[in-house]
Amino acid sequence: MSNMMMGRRAAVLARGAMVAVLIAGGMITGCSKKKDEVVLTPVKGVVIIDGKPREMVAVRCHPTDKNAKTIASIGQAFTDKNGAFQISSISTGDGLPAGEYVLTFEWGQMNYLTNQYGGPDKLKGRYKDPQQSKVKFKVEENKPVDLGRIELTTS
Repeated sequence: MSNMMMGRRAAVLARGAMVAVLIAGGMITGCSKKKDEVVLTPVKGVVIIDGKPREMVAVRCHPTDKNAKTIASIGQAFTDKNGAFQISSISTGDGLPAGEYVLTFEWGQMNYLTNQYGGPDKLKGRYKDPQQSKVKFKVEENKPVDLGRIELTTS
């Protein structure tokens, strides 16, 4: 190969390497946190009803700040067989943005044929009103929240 061909080949390879670096840099920049992106903090707990952990209890979060504007402020979860839950806002278990919240609870059932949750509330609506909720908590950015055991009754 002549020196001229080797020089052209090196130039093409150098340009290709430069393009790869620019693409990789763009991907890294694109994956980093945006200035206005909401930071979500994990929130978990355990629901105990009449002394026992219960499965499929709907746990819903309601921001107490009337100015909360992000969809991420409206988190929810369903308890597992151990009564445990992790609040989800945008994706499973991602948590909530910083702020103050109250929880509401509904104990219905999941219809797996229609993928609908409902039926009679075994808690008789006693824990569905955010204005009456006694379960209040605060989320601070990057400080995971463990609400511990939340005791409810059916009577």
